[in-house]
Amino acid sequence: MMRSLWTAASGMTAQQLHVDTISNNISNVDTNSYKKERLEFKSLLYQTMERASLDEADTGKPVNLQVGLGVRPIATSRIFAQGNVERTEVKTDVAIEGDGFFMIRTGENEVSYTRDGSFKISLGNGENNLVTSEGYYVLNSDGEPVTFPQNVPVDNIIIGENGAIKYLENGEEQDTGTTLGVVQFNNPQGLEAIGGNLYKTTVASGEPILETDLENNKSRVAQGFLELSNVNIAEEMINLIVAQRAYELNSKAITTSDEMLQLANNLKK
Repeated sequence: MMRSLWTAASGMTAQQLHVDTISNNISNVDTNSYKKERLEFKSLLYQTMERASLDEADTGKPVNLQVGLGVRPIATSRIFAQGNVERTEVKTDVAIEGDGFFMIRTGENEVSYTRDGSFKISLGNGENNLVTSEGYYVLNSDGEPVTFPQNVPVDNIIIGENGAIKYLENGEEQDTGTTLGVVQFNNPQGLEAIGGNLYKTTVASGEPILETDLENNKSRVAQGFLELSNVNIAEEMINLIVAQRAYELNSKAITTSDEMLQLANNLKK
């Protein structure tokens, strides 16, 4: 009987983490470029009470007699499906249509990656620097910060569909000779989220591949747009109800097991 108590307890623990994951998705419904997560489960060990067997006459037990010992969360997979794209008309807002990620310098020798293109202009060192809301430098395809001459107004910045960076000066387009650093990964689900809409590479994700080195499957950059969260509130509410019911059923299993133990104890009196 104690087996059922621990099995149901593992179910309650797993469903609590499931609710935590759903809550995080719902709380980020308005976060630019947020990618929803899905919790994955695996069954725990099985206790084999009788094994399937055959005797000399080819008769016997055709199936095993096993009982499971519960469940455990195994992974949170991130769904990198494209979110809706919203027009903002802000020249420093950039959305990616495709599988790409922007390169962001988050440390002296550290590069992180994001799909959040809500960039800003920061003045410094006699130049206009393209930065994130936290002040991190946005990098070009050469791994250097994206900069503009200081006399260039924000409304004169031009970012092409291929990421080419230009600006207007005296009514004429001036080419900076650089493009936004956009990369792809062989396994984006292997990226590690570090907060602030940023990801870092892992052994599972593989090294970043510059889109300038790709011949096919290149992303499209859209200036004046932002990618929204891909969280579907209706879907998350359904998942939340399912997780809540599963939690309640596991709780009920513990209560039932406890009542059965009480009945067994009373038989001795």
